[in-house]
Amino acid sequence: MLLTQKQKFVNYIMQGGKKKLAQQLLEDAFTLIKEKGNKEPETIFDKAFENVMPHVEVRPRRIGGAIFQVPGDVAPRRQLFLASKWIKESAQSKKGTPFAKALALELIDASQETGVAFKKKLDVYKNAEANKVNARFARMNNNNKK
Repeated sequence: MLLTQKQKFVNYIMQGGKKKLAQQLLEDAFTLIKEKGNKEPETIFDKAFENVMPHVEVRPRRIGGAIFQVPGDVAPRRQLFLASKWIKESAQSKKGTPFAKALALELIDASQETGVAFKKKLDVYKNAEANKVNARFARMNNNNKK
């Protein structure tokens, strides 16, 4: 059974096995998005995830006693995981605000390419760009894994 992006996100924000509560929080966030003037909260949700999912990240590789940050592509499942993690953490970091409201605001911000989660993606891209010279180690290391 394949889960949709929305179902996976519900499972990710769920705490203590309380799935109904997690679903209700997401539905409340969708209601708040509608109240802000957006007619389709599902499209806002999809656009937010599309904007936050990273396509490149750095991973540490040990080569000759030194550890290099090597940029590489991100698998689609990991893209969804990272986007979910960053959106959830940025909504939780807004203290004094109910989670549903903070989540709605973060989804709106991410769909407009602003917000904390989108800035996290940009930081990952900057780090990958800065370590672009180490990309040769990714190919070299893969050849040595035989």
